[in-house]
Amino acid sequence: MVDKMKDVSSFQNQENLDITNLDYIEQEYEKFQSGDLSLSVEWNNFFKGLEFSKVLFGSKKDNLDLKSLNFFKLIQFYRNYGHLKAELTPLCISNKILKNETQKDLFNIEKFKLTPDDLKQSLLQTLKDPLLPKGRAQDIIDHLENSYCKNISVQTGSCKPEVREWFYKQMEQNSFCLNQDQQKQILSSLIKTESLEKFIHQRFVGAKRFSIEGVDSLIPMLEMGARFSQTQDCEEWVIGMAHRGRLNVLSTFMQKDVEETLVLFTNQESTKDKDSESHNFTGDVKYHIGQSSNIETEHGSFHCSLSFNPSHLEAINPVVCGQVRAKQRFKKNTETRKKVMPILIHGDAAFIGQGVSSETLQLSSPKGYTVGGSLHIILNNQLGFTTNPEDARSTRYSSDLGHSIKAPIILVNADNVEDCVRAMKIAINFRQTFGEDVIIEVTGYRRFGHNEADEPKFTQPKLYNKISSHPTVKNIYAKHIQNIVSTEDFKKEETEVWDNLQKKLDKIKSSDYKYKASVEKPNDLWKKYISGSKSDILKPCDTNIKKETLVKLVTNLSQEPNDFNLNSKIKRLLTKRKDFLDKNLIDWPTAELLAYASLRHEDVSVRISGQDVKRGTFSHRHAVFTDQINGKEYSALKEINKSNGEFCIYNSPLSEFAVLAYEYGNSIVDPSFLSIWEAQFGDFANGAQVIIDQFLSSGEQKWNRYSGLVLLLPHGHEGQGPEHSSARLERYLQLCAQGNMQVCNITTPANLFHVLRRQMKRNFKKPLVIMSPKSLLRHPKNISSVDDFCSSEFKEILEETNLVDPKKVESVILCSGKIFFELEDIKLQAPKKNQALCSIIRIEQLYPLDITKLTSYINAYPKLKKIIWVQEEPKNMGAYSYINIELQSLLQTLGLNHINFEYSGRPSMASTAEGSSSIHLQEQKRLILEALKKAFVI
Repeated sequence: MVDKMKDVSSFQNQENLDITNLDYIEQEYEKFQSGDLSLSVEWNNFFKGLEFSKVLFGSKKDNLDLKSLNFFKLIQFYRNYGHLKAELTPLCISNKILKNETQKDLFNIEKFKLTPDDLKQSLLQTLKDPLLPKGRAQDIIDHLENSYCKNISVQTGSCKPEVREWFYKQMEQNSFCLNQDQQKQILSSLIKTESLEKFIHQRFVGAKRFSIEGVDSLIPMLEMGARFSQTQDCEEWVIGMAHRGRLNVLSTFMQKDVEETLVLFTNQESTKDKDSESHNFTGDVKYHIGQSSNIETEHGSFHCSLSFNPSHLEAINPVVCGQVRAKQRFKKNTETRKKVMPILIHGDAAFIGQGVSSETLQLSSPKGYTVGGSLHIILNNQLGFTTNPEDARSTRYSSDLGHSIKAPIILVNADNVEDCVRAMKIAINFRQTFGEDVIIEVTGYRRFGHNEADEPKFTQPKLYNKISSHPTVKNIYAKHIQNIVSTEDFKKEETEVWDNLQKKLDKIKSSDYKYKASVEKPNDLWKKYISGSKSDILKPCDTNIKKETLVKLVTNLSQEPNDFNLNSKIKRLLTKRKDFLDKNLIDWPTAELLAYASLRHEDVSVRISGQDVKRGTFSHRHAVFTDQINGKEYSALKEINKSNGEFCIYNSPLSEFAVLAYEYGNSIVDPSFLSIWEAQFGDFANGAQVIIDQFLSSGEQKWNRYSGLVLLLPHGHEGQGPEHSSARLERYLQLCAQGNMQVCNITTPANLFHVLRRQMKRNFKKPLVIMSPKSLLRHPKNISSVDDFCSSEFKEILEETNLVDPKKVESVILCSGKIFFELEDIKLQAPKKNQALCSIIRIEQLYPLDITKLTSYINAYPKLKKIIWVQEEPKNMGAYSYINIELQSLLQTLGLNHINFEYSGRPSMASTAEGSSSIHLQEQKRLILEALKKAFVI
């Protein structure tokens, strides 16, 4: 804000533009004459019409040009800062954020070296600006006052010149006019909006509904905006919003039967909860749920979907963008991206306060994430729960965050519903014209507390005294168009709406009423998918491929591209890949690429996203090559089956929260893609924990939304310190229940290949979390044979290959992940007779745990005395707590209580790992030796 005021002051006091110092002016004029594109749009407009030669060639005939120059500065000041004078709030609230600003004199003509007599002249008589009226300077000021200083204004100072020029036309043409039918429609909408809120308020006293009252204009904005979108080549909206006004948006705008809204307040049981195809469905509270509707207008059917949203307010924004991206792909509209538009509705405190808002804005332009612009609507209640603006932000407006991406910002008073509708029309027009984000900040108020059981006068008594006596938007607008809709007709319509609500409630409360919620039918893409249970996940799945196909694909992945300057290290990598294939072997990096290549060969599309995924954090993937001379990129995976589907891989911005949310949104819309998000290090997913907790792990249970998203989380204690060791495996296992997802810690290339292909081969979708290795990426023992890819499937549990006689085994070491290789290395150094006493079993899929297979292993060892769980993570982390419960239950069920279950690993720790690599090595060696001693090996 301080910088903004400096800009204002600088604009008003450019002493270098004085008549006595023309160097700068002449320099700009020369740019104008030469057509220099670096010349600002303001100076370009000025020079177009002003006969500036009087100044340049020393004419002293009069002082008109200096006055014109100063007046030109005043014009631009109105265009850039008119919002400072605009009447943008329904309530005269003293905003303490502005306490250090002296706005009173900002538009004083004396600051621009003009006098009242100057305003009587035609100062810009030669300025050919079609937006300005001809005549006196005062006429132009009046025009600018009406354009920028009433109930609607804009901030475009940070925008590109062509955007500023476009908005000048939008604001100054003043061509916006609603016909009488549209005005009647708006009033009807406001009547429905307010009546619903008041009806619920009176009939269900104290019930939470997060009322829309104070920003009621949102509903006409959406209704009129949808109609205008239809005329602008848009076919569908995907809306994301938090709680406030959500129920009204569902009922009034999205035309959801109001009976369904009212019944939610009566706690009637829904038969949907017992739907056999939704056996895990637990539901969510009424102000979190979503809806899809076909809204019928005079232009035809318009599809809108309001996405579900948890109480983590702004988390839905990138999810919606991911959904929109997938829908644009369906409509084959990835060039213009006009047919599907994201509408993101924010609260003022949440938009500026939540970091994910900024992260989402930064996704607006990168190739892998752009959706052709989001339309943001900020509902400024001037309060965040009980927090005043000066405590909620450091900026003048909550929308100022948009300046980071040079987005235009439209500011509008919520009490002026026609200006709100106009703002919506301008924003849609801009989005469809420029394909970029645009923000509308609607400043209103909140008629009640944060929720209707809250008492706002505890903290804002003066404000709520004003609100209690302030007329509603409906009544303001009814008075405004009373010459079109009489008071009698207005009251009649109010009564009809209220009576209809009462009839609905009476019906609900009748003794024979049975509520059956409408169930949204899946679209054609999702019809074949079921919910899926733990037993479904554990069923075998055919994921192998023919050997000739494997050889062909790996050969293609091993070839150097033609006319390409390949890095010498990658050349060696390709040679190594060919050598392995000649030996009928596949390493980890090749297995991963082969999984994608084989799916592409079968017409399945693949999308991978995350930080540095093209190369891979650990330089293992190299899915994309970069020419060492010209920087061009090449991907062999993109060349496979180009006519059907696609391979997409995108390096993301340095974001976890927004990018993971985006990929989740993509995955719940489009089951035809294998969607993958990779963290740079596994624990970086901590920054996206809201998405993992509130969406990924529970979205099916809360909202009946399936997702097959894959998370690749590098994991493994290798002496890199606390922040680069653990992907927090324990957190994912704590979230597991009801067959909601799959958690794997994979140790063979073949198993990685099969588990990735399995995601696309089943009739259900479940998130897959893979604890990806780091050191194992190049471990000499982490190799699979070609046969493992061609005549096998994913194996949830693996036994070591060198075990000879199960009848000699007295102990079993259970483990998961890379610790297996370290245990095996030390075990093989022991005498053969000692080796025979122990079997090492690694669990590749921790959830759901394959109890049947684990039981078969345990029953195969008649002399078994103990089972030792070994992990490198601290005892209070990793899989121990989860495995302890599962195994103790299994042993009890099998009647094997005589078998001891023991733990070997690091003790409980506050940090995930040691900071010293030497201490790490000591601890790693200690826990391995301890485990093998317990297992009778050493």
